[in-house]
Amino acid sequence: MPQEEKKGGRIRSTIIIPNYNGIKYIENCLTSLAGEPASVIVVDNGSTDGSRELVQEKFPTVRLLALDKNYGFCTAVNRGIRESERDGTTYVILLNNDTVVETGFVRALEKALDRDETVFSAAAQMVNLYHPQRIDDAGDYYCALGWAFAAGKDKPRETYDQPRQIFSACGGACIYRRSVLEKIGLLDENHFAYLEDVDIGYRARIYGYRNLYVPQAVVRHAGSGVSGSRHNAFKVKLSARNNVYLIYKNMPPLQILLNLPFLLAGFLGKTVFFVKKKLAKSWFQGTVEGFRLACSEKGRKKRVRFACSHFPAYCWIQWELWRNLWYRVRL
Repeated sequence: MPQEEKKGGRIRSTIIIPNYNGIKYIENCLTSLAGEPASVIVVDNGSTDGSRELVQEKFPTVRLLALDKNYGFCTAVNRGIRESERDGTTYVILLNNDTVVETGFVRALEKALDRDETVFSAAAQMVNLYHPQRIDDAGDYYCALGWAFAAGKDKPRETYDQPRQIFSACGGACIYRRSVLEKIGLLDENHFAYLEDVDIGYRARIYGYRNLYVPQAVVRHAGSGVSGSRHNAFKVKLSARNNVYLIYKNMPPLQILLNLPFLLAGFLGKTVFFVKKKLAKSWFQGTVEGFRLACSEKGRKKRVRFACSHFPAYCWIQWELWRNLWYRVRL
C-alpha cells in the first residue's frame, strides 16, 4: 500500500511484526493498530499454532509473509524491511507480537525522527501489559561491563515521562530511519535473536547517529511471549553468545583492551548470577559459542571496520560505556 492515505495523512511508516506461535497475543496486537497511520507486515516464522491462519482470516489488509520455518527474529525483521521497500515509506517500525499499542504511537515516533536527521532510532515507552503503571523498558543502555540493560524495569511509569538520548532502542517497539539502514546495514542475522537491537544501535552510534527514548509512544508488552520467561536456558545461551559477538563486532582491539578489566568483572558477575539461577551450563555454552562465532568467517565479515573518521564517535561511546556503569545502578 505505497503512499496510502489513512485518516487524512500519508503513510510514512511500515510496521513489521515478527510472529512465531503468537496465537495468544497477535490478534490483540493487530487490533490495536487499526487506527494507526502505517502499513503493517506480519512475518511468520513457521508458526504451527494457528496464528498465521488467524492473521490471514481476520486481518485481510495486513500483508503476511509466511516463512517455512523459524529463522529467528533478525531474519524475519530483515525480510519485512526488504518487503516494505515497496511501500516507499520513510521509516520502519519494529513491534513484538505480544504488544498492544496506545493511540498516537506511530505519530509520536515519527515526530521524534522528523525533528533531527542525526537520529537513527527512537524507542517507545514499553509498560507491563498486566500492570501498565510499571515500566517494562524505557530505553536500552550498554556499559563497560559488557552488560546491556533496560532502564526502568518494573519501576513506576511516571518516573520515565521525559524524552532523552539512549544507547539503543529496544527492538520490541521502536522506529528506524530507512535511509540510515541503507547506509549501515540491516539487523545482523548471526544473532538469530537477542541483543541484535543493541548491536544495530551501537553500529549507528559508530557512524555518528543518535538514538532516543520517546515516552509519548506507549506500548503495553507481555514480555517473553515466545521464550516463556525472563531467564530460561534458550534465552541465556543465545544472550551469552551474542554478548561476546557484540563486543568483538563493535569494539576495535584497543578499546577491548581498555575495557578488559571491566569486561572480565562483568563476566564474573554474570557467572555468579547464572550459577545461582542454575543456568550456568547454558551461560558457559553460549559464551563458548560466542567466541566461535567471532572467530568464524561469517562473524569476521560482519565486524565494523575501524575508520579514522569515526574516532570522535568511538570516544563519545567510550565515555558512555563508563558513565553507564552508574546508570546501571541509577536507572
